[in-house]
Amino acid sequence: MPPARKPDPGRRSERSRQAVLAAARELVAEVGYTKVTIEAIAARAGVGKQTIYRWWPSKGAVVFDSFLALSQEADDDAMALPDTGDLEADLKTVMRATVAEFADPAFEAPIRALNTEIITDPGLAAQYREKLAAPVDAVKKERLRSAQRAGQLAADADLDLVLEVLYAPLYQRWLHRSGPLTPEYADALVEVTLRAFAP
Repeated sequence: MPPARKPDPGRRSERSRQAVLAAARELVAEVGYTKVTIEAIAARAGVGKQTIYRWWPSKGAVVFDSFLALSQEADDDAMALPDTGDLEADLKTVMRATVAEFADPAFEAPIRALNTEIITDPGLAAQYREKLAAPVDAVKKERLRSAQRAGQLAADADLDLVLEVLYAPLYQRWLHRSGPLTPEYADALVEVTLRAFAP
């Protein structure tokens, strides 16, 4: 008889971790962030509450990681931006995808929950900046530098400000539910930004 295989605790732990992340996403979508509890996540995932607290310090941290995992699943090249040589076309592609993501309930619920938690949790806000916002912004700025080298964007443009002008109105509209998030709106934001920072 072949020797019995020993259980792999690492594999079991990763399965449990993924089950927790999936449970957090599902519950936020089903009942809303405020009604989700660590107990409910543990029950849905089939793990003990202590298991969750061993990996995450708070409900907000679990929801953040569930959102991060969802973003990575949606796009494994996640952070690569198109560079066809046409900045306007490339930015419109990216902004239309962003608008679609913000309008998708599977993304929208955890994103909104995460923003709610970040307001009151400085530790989670720092984690968000380090793990998600900063890496994504760095990739966006690299695409903008390429456009500067090609003469499509002002050479002295402050790239942080370019990103704020491009994304802040979208975020504001989404946050306050003050208007529709449409492809046409995404295109308009790109056009306004490129006019503001034209060479």
